[in-house]
Amino acid sequence: MKDKKSEIKIVIQNLSKRYGKKQALKDVNLTIPAGMFGLLGPNGAGKTTLMKTLATLLKKNQGSVHICGIPVENASEIRRITGYLPQEFSMYPNMTVYEAMDYLGVLSGLDSELRKSKIPVLLDQVNLLDDKMKRVKALSGGMKRRLGIAQAILHDPEILIVDEPTAGLDPEERVRFRNLLCEIAEDRIVILSTHIVGDIEATCENIAVLNEGQIIFNGTVTQLLERADGKVYMADISRKELSDLKEEYKVTSMLSMGNNVSVRFISEDTPFLSASSCEPGVEDAYMYLMQEKEVEL
Repeated sequence: MKDKKSEIKIVIQNLSKRYGKKQALKDVNLTIPAGMFGLLGPNGAGKTTLMKTLATLLKKNQGSVHICGIPVENASEIRRITGYLPQEFSMYPNMTVYEAMDYLGVLSGLDSELRKSKIPVLLDQVNLLDDKMKRVKALSGGMKRRLGIAQAILHDPEILIVDEPTAGLDPEERVRFRNLLCEIAEDRIVILSTHIVGDIEATCENIAVLNEGQIIFNGTVTQLLERADGKVYMADISRKELSDLKEEYKVTSMLSMGNNVSVRFISEDTPFLSASSCEPGVEDAYMYLMQEKEVEL
């Protein structure tokens, strides 16, 4: 008997999408397995176009996309197994949290008894059960994102697509949101599209990096880190030296220490005597990849 989890995958082959003369996606090839999958890239890289294509909100120009074996052209079938949380999420501001969920349940074809049993469980899962009588317009940004996740999984989809979900959230809410996505991803695909490297580092094992509509990296976080091994250095320098160092090297992080600054930066070779080699983090490795591919950030 086939393992259900092995059947949950997305296969993208030679996918291209144009808006007039602008090439938004070019020959994208990806296989996305069950679990958390990170799609990383600078703003304007084509991430949202790819997400909307998978969610059947945009039509491709070329190539093929199969979601759990179903061609993306079968939009009604794809939407039955897919949940989507867009970057700009809005929902019936004058309804209460429970009313909004109940209404969306009706639109999803869930009967009354199923809605009554399922909605409280989902609201509890996203930590909104105590707020079920609040109006949507009174929710904080983080609470609205969590409500967005609850509505996206109301019909129990096999695929969940979330586009830039933590932008603008405070650190505590961001951690809560990441944990929620990891929990949800245990038995489905969750695609996390973001330009925030920390979100990928905290949640994903498999990632792809998109730039100008093309995949420039596809693999595991470990493989991305290995690319930058031996290329990341740190040094304590004076503030006066900082501008010269920035001219010569790509700085990945800085920590102020009075009149001095502790910097991490990328260098192909040992840069200067006071610099020491250090283990790359995901942000270092991402910045190294961007430099390697000559991408301006």
